[in-house]
Amino acid sequence: MDENIRFPIGHFEPSFKFSNEERIHIIDQIPGITKTLREITQHLNDDQLCTPYRDGGWTITQIVHHLADNDMNAYIRFKRALTEDEPMAGSYREDLWASLHDYRNTPIEDSILLMETLHKRFLTLLHGLHPDQFRRTLRTEVLGTITLDIAIQRFVWHGQHHIAQIKSCITLQGW
Repeated sequence: MDENIRFPIGHFEPSFKFSNEERIHIIDQIPGITKTLREITQHLNDDQLCTPYRDGGWTITQIVHHLADNDMNAYIRFKRALTEDEPMAGSYREDLWASLHDYRNTPIEDSILLMETLHKRFLTLLHGLHPDQFRRTLRTEVLGTITLDIAIQRFVWHGQHHIAQIKSCITLQGW
């Protein structure tokens, strides 16, 4: 499988030390996720939305719904890390979630609206934190123990990663 198609912006590589200004820059990218997602999908018809971004990959619809599910989970994990000592971040079978009825029968606009609302609330939380709070940690199966600074980088990267997959599909299909 071509890694450039699966990971069009590359694999996640966290920055372990950065300034508060750099943190704010990362956080300020969150509203752009839903804005860009809506812009790149609004002209697509149902057949196009049901097109996988690569052979054997998710459809554009599945990607959008996955983003909403992922962001809800990330928000809860983030809040747990703020209120518990190094909680274990629960995982979920995203491949099985993507095969559920709601992924096929819910308009993508519902997930985009859900993300917009969630992102507003997340931004309120993030802007109210003291810089030291971003050093709190959580444990993940994939990344091990990470700080909230790394978690927020991953949150933004994840949105941009899937947007790039959708954009590459649109480009390859000539839409």
